Amino acid sequence: MNASQSRPVLVLGGGPVGQTTALLLARWAVPVVLLDQRPRRDPVGSKAICQQRDVLDVWDAVGAGRRIADEGVTWTTARTFYRDRELFGYSFQERGSPAFPPFVNISQARTEEILDERIAAEPLIDVRWGHRVTGIEQDGAGVRLRCATPEGTATVEGCWAVACAGARGDAVRRMLGVELTGRSFDDRFLICDIRTGLPDWAGERRFYFDPAWNPGRQVLIHPCPDSTFRIDWQVPAGYDLDAEEAGGALDERIRAIIGDRPYEIVWKSVYRFHSRLVDRMRVGRVLLAGDCAHLVSPFGARGLNSGVQDAENAAWKIAFVVHGWAGERLLDSYHDERHAAAVENLEVTGTTMRFLVPADEQERQRRTAILERAVHDRTAWAEVDSGRLSEPFWYARSPLTTPSAHRLPACRPERGTTPPPGPGVLVPDAPVSVPGRGTTRFRELARDGVLLLAGSGVDQAEVRAAATAIEVPVRCLDLAAIDRAGALAEALSAGTSEVWVIRPDAHVAAVLTHPDRTDVLSALRRLLAEQPTPPGPSAEGVSLSAPR
Repeated sequence: MNASQSRPVLVLGGGPVGQTTALLLARWAVPVVLLDQRPRRDPVGSKAICQQRDVLDVWDAVGAGRRIADEGVTWTTARTFYRDRELFGYSFQERGSPAFPPFVNISQARTEEILDERIAAEPLIDVRWGHRVTGIEQDGAGVRLRCATPEGTATVEGCWAVACAGARGDAVRRMLGVELTGRSFDDRFLICDIRTGLPDWAGERRFYFDPAWNPGRQVLIHPCPDSTFRIDWQVPAGYDLDAEEAGGALDERIRAIIGDRPYEIVWKSVYRFHSRLVDRMRVGRVLLAGDCAHLVSPFGARGLNSGVQDAENAAWKIAFVVHGWAGERLLDSYHDERHAAAVENLEVTGTTMRFLVPADEQERQRRTAILERAVHDRTAWAEVDSGRLSEPFWYARSPLTTPSAHRLPACRPERGTTPPPGPGVLVPDAPVSVPGRGTTRFRELARDGVLLLAGSGVDQAEVRAAATAIEVPVRCLDLAAIDRAGALAEALSAGTSEVWVIRPDAHVAAVLTHPDRTDVLSALRRLLAEQPTPPGPSAEGVSLSAPR
C-alpha cells in the first residue's frame, strides 16, 4: 500500500507530543490529520523547558532539532546544595560523539513555534484547530471522531489515532474507557521566569535543599534564553500567589536569590504535581501518548521528554503497519514498552518527591540526616535525591528485543554516566561514511529503517539473505566500511563477530555473535512482533525504502 494515498492517522492534540507524532508519521510518508480543540496556538508561559539530548535527536529527524538546540541555552553541569553548602556537582557523559549537548533549555512555547513551522512545510499534515472531540468510534477498519467545531459538528475518519490530548484530556480518556490513576502531592510549587543578569549561573542547573531563603523546602534554578532564569520554589499547600505579590513578599522572595539586580517577571504560575498513569496505552486503534497517558513531577525533566519518546515509538510502529511491513501485533508492543517506561518514570520521580516532600516526621528526620552527612561524607551523595534527570528508557525486556547473555544491562549506572550499549539501549552516536550519502551521523542513519550492522568477521552473505526474506526497509552495512576511524566500534564496544540489529528509533534490537541466516532472521521477526519462522527463498538485493 502507498501510505500517502491511504486514510490518514488522526492525532488528537497539538502540543509538542502531538506535533512530533504528526511530523514523524509524515516522515514515513503517512498522511496525518492533527486536531486541537483550541481556536489557535496559545504561547503562554515557559512550561516544559528542559529538552534532553536524545529528544533533540528525534526532532532533528524532522528538521527541528538543530534550531531548538541553537536557540536554547546549553547546560552541562547539575549542582546540588544543602543550605549554603554545595554538596556535589556532576557533568554528563555520553559514549561516542553526540551531536547535541546533554540538555538545552528553551520555552515550550518557542519549541511549539519551531515545530509548527515544520508542520506548515509538510503537505501530508492537515491541521484543524477548533475541533473538540466529543465521540470516538472504532472498528476493524478504522477510527471515527465526532467533533464540535465553530461551524457546528464534523466527523473525521482515519485508519489509526494517537491521543496526545495532554493532562486535561479527561474527556478523551473517558471516551476510551481508560483511567488515569495515582496520587497528587499536597505541596505546591511556585514557578517564575525572571529576566535578570546572573552570568555565572548561565551554564548550570542548581538545586537547593533548605536554603535560608526558603527554609524547610527546596528551590530549583534553570537558565533559559534571553538572560531569563526559571526558578521553582516549593511552597505549602495553602500558598496564595496573589496575596504574596500584593504584599511585596514575592519581590522579597526573588531578591533573596538574585540580590539587588533589576529584574522582570516574564511569567509566573503555581503548580500542583501529580504521579498518575493510565491502565492501557493502546485501546484498539487508538494509542495514548504524553501527558494524556502519564503525569510525573517535573524534577528530572521526564514529562515532555518521555512524551516525545512515546511519539517516536508510536510513529514508526503505526507506519510499519500502514505500509504492510508488520502486523497489528506490533502495536501491542507500544503499550509494553511505553507503559514500562512510564512506570520507571513514576518510580524515579515518585522517589524524588518523597525525598523533597517527606510524608511524616520520621522521613523528614531521615532526609535531614542524609543531607547533614553528605556535607562531609561523599558516600552519602548517592542518597541525596534532587531528581534523576531524563534519560531514554531501556527496552531490554521488551518482547521485540532479543536478549544477550553477554550484554544484558542489569540496572542504571550512576548519575551522569552511560553503560556499554546492548539490546534495548539507544545506540551511541558517531560520524560514519556511507557510499552515496557521504559523512553522516549514525543515529540519523539508523532512523531510516531497520539496520543490520555487521562486523568484519561475519558472513555478510548470510546477513543479506536474512534481510531479503522480509518486506521491511532494511539496510545491511559493514561496520568497518562505514567506520574508518573506529569511533562507532569503540562506542559500541563492538566485536568483529557481531551483528547489531538496530530499530527505526535507533534502539538496539539484538546483538548476535557468530550468527547465521536463521539467527538474524529470528531477531528481525522478533523485532516485528512476529513468531520466528523458517526462512523463505533467497532474493537479490535489499529493500531500500526509507523515510523521506
